[in-house]
Amino acid sequence: MGISANPTIKDECVRVRGKIVLTGVPANVVVSPSVCGSAFIGATSSTSSSRHVFTLGVLEDYRLLCLFRFKIWWMIPRIGKSGSDIPIETQLLLLEAREDSFLDDQNGESTNETTFYILLLPVLDGEFRTSLQGNSTNEIQFCVESGDPAVQSTQALEAVFINSGDNPFELMKDSIKILEKHKGTFSHLENKKIPANLDWFGWCTWDAFYTDVNPEGIKEGLESLSSGGTPARFLIIDDGWQDTFNEFRREGEPIIEGTQFASRLVDIKENKKFKDWVSEDNVSIGFRDFIKTIKERYELKYVYVWHALAGYWGGVLPTSESMKKYNPKIAYPVQSPGNIGNLRDVVVDILEKYGVGIIDPTKIYEFYNDLHNYLASSGVDGVKVDVQNVIETLGSGYGGRVSLTRQYQQALEQSIATNFEGNNLICCMCHNSDYIYNSQKSAVARLSEDFSPREPTLQTLHIASVAFNSLLLGEIVAPDWDMFYSKHETADFHGASRAIGGCGVYVSDTPSQHDFKILKKLVLPDGSVLRARYAGRPTRDCLFEDPVMDGKSLLKIWNLNKFSGVIGVFNCQGAGSWPCKERNDEEFASVSKSSITGRVSPMNVEFLKDVAAENWTGDCAIFIFNSVSLSRLPKNGYVEVSLGTLQWEIYTISPIMDYDKKVQFAPLGLINMYNSGGAIEALNYVNDPSGFIIKIKAKGCGCFGAYSSIKPRHCTVDSKEVEFSYDAKDGFLTFSLSPSLQSEMKLQEIAFVY
Repeated sequence: MGISANPTIKDECVRVRGKIVLTGVPANVVVSPSVCGSAFIGATSSTSSSRHVFTLGVLEDYRLLCLFRFKIWWMIPRIGKSGSDIPIETQLLLLEAREDSFLDDQNGESTNETTFYILLLPVLDGEFRTSLQGNSTNEIQFCVESGDPAVQSTQALEAVFINSGDNPFELMKDSIKILEKHKGTFSHLENKKIPANLDWFGWCTWDAFYTDVNPEGIKEGLESLSSGGTPARFLIIDDGWQDTFNEFRREGEPIIEGTQFASRLVDIKENKKFKDWVSEDNVSIGFRDFIKTIKERYELKYVYVWHALAGYWGGVLPTSESMKKYNPKIAYPVQSPGNIGNLRDVVVDILEKYGVGIIDPTKIYEFYNDLHNYLASSGVDGVKVDVQNVIETLGSGYGGRVSLTRQYQQALEQSIATNFEGNNLICCMCHNSDYIYNSQKSAVARLSEDFSPREPTLQTLHIASVAFNSLLLGEIVAPDWDMFYSKHETADFHGASRAIGGCGVYVSDTPSQHDFKILKKLVLPDGSVLRARYAGRPTRDCLFEDPVMDGKSLLKIWNLNKFSGVIGVFNCQGAGSWPCKERNDEEFASVSKSSITGRVSPMNVEFLKDVAAENWTGDCAIFIFNSVSLSRLPKNGYVEVSLGTLQWEIYTISPIMDYDKKVQFAPLGLINMYNSGGAIEALNYVNDPSGFIIKIKAKGCGCFGAYSSIKPRHCTVDSKEVEFSYDAKDGFLTFSLSPSLQSEMKLQEIAFVY
């Protein structure tokens, strides 16, 4: 008789698949079965409160992964083995478990073990949100809070979702879909419209200009990217275009440190820099004509502008005549103990002192609609909406943090749908469950803290945190990895990660400060990019290893294209350390000077069989980007890789197909691009009197590669024969795919004739 997968409580223990997960479970903890072997864990109290901390039980001797908010805006991973390793504000807990897979018929003892995974997600329960935390005695606790003293309860029965599965990635997807249906407050990414700008190269003004952004600088940046052969087709005009006022700054006096975050929005229209822009004809024209000019001159497809969820960092200015219609008032953030339990954030500390000009929630849609309607009429195509989590601190008097976030989020999404085509919205600084489980339509969100070009210790953390955060957030939104500098000591490291991240690709280069060798590994001449299909996530064998601080583990990130897999390997050790975690400086110095060796296997690519045809041999062609080498491996084989700190490698994993026992073949794609396989759009074959023909449709130009067990008689591109090279030793076939004559590259038809 099989063991039920449904989580249960028996003898003060929580069991999953018969495995004891928690011991010492208090009597007030309850389990409510859900569907497909999942359940909700909750608890009751004898007193009513707006904030409860309930103990679930003791967790020991499990390899575990947490995603927790180390500060109010952002999540990072933490690896551990017991409840004491679980930080406050944990929003995902994944456990690696073992179960007996079969019994010996003679003595009834276990003869084998299989790995399975247990997922705990603290979710929204009515007007309360939940987070997990551990303590020094290895107890797991869950905290439920409304953020409003007037919103109280004595129980939280659906606070923590628990589920189990044999594949951690399927487990995540299935769990989010169960929650989507049960809660009805958010949507899985598959049910959202993905903005089209993700497939086009972009430029953001932030690190190029910060708040000093201006029309002439924007033109210079677009011009320099275009002249170098990597034109931006997507532009984000970041912070600095709005009409704002800092009422705490006195003329002639030094700026009070931090008060820039208390600046408030005065008007929905642009500031003087953009309003009074003078064209080359020495004519003063406004924002609308500026947008029109740069779109036409630089063939921009999408222009986004930045704004904060509350209007600006400090909200809106209540005394502004333009803002009075929205009934704003100054509200002072109240931070949850969780917000300050890890790292305090200077922005919220400043706003606690100076307040936020918050718009009446009943007027928030009107505000967004007015703002977005004006932007759309000016030629703007979408918005990046930042500083979102500040709303969780302002719920008092508004029904609590969950209710207020939901009102703002629904109003924002409704306004986007009304005023912009294509669901053109990027959400940012939004790593709280209040947003995650209220995201009905928003389909793109930043998955990491800012790219910080002047902070060398943060570069490896950036890559690792996005990959791990993608486990959860990648089921809700398409990942935004943030901008980077193409001319930077870590540019290749960042560029390679963006290529396999399933994200949009955009830089924030200062005008004329570009490395086009790197950019041309990411961007095709028409400005498009080869985006992988899903959010790039750590491989299964990396999930419970610390790629930043354990001194021995490489970070491997997997993804899929239409006909191949891709793995990026990154040495993130020895360059930085996780916030809220102590490091041994002697060990750190030693690690930073040495290389780390690991293994890469086709087995590291999840769901590879889904992109292979029925005639897959089981072997794969493995193309190694930096060494420009090709090898053939069985799917359970491996190659070794050795990397120093901040070094990387990319492996294209292409299933080898057997075509009528005549030829074994695997396309690699544009091998001069980081994500080679992203260039292949179609693959089929025909067997006719003229010969056996493998046909491929591909985009882009450059060196096209493939594995072929025998040399083809000839190769054609759009029915014209082209020269090719073939190395019989490793089956490496290459030829030059010339640029299309069209300004936007059409798919080119490649044929290999045998």
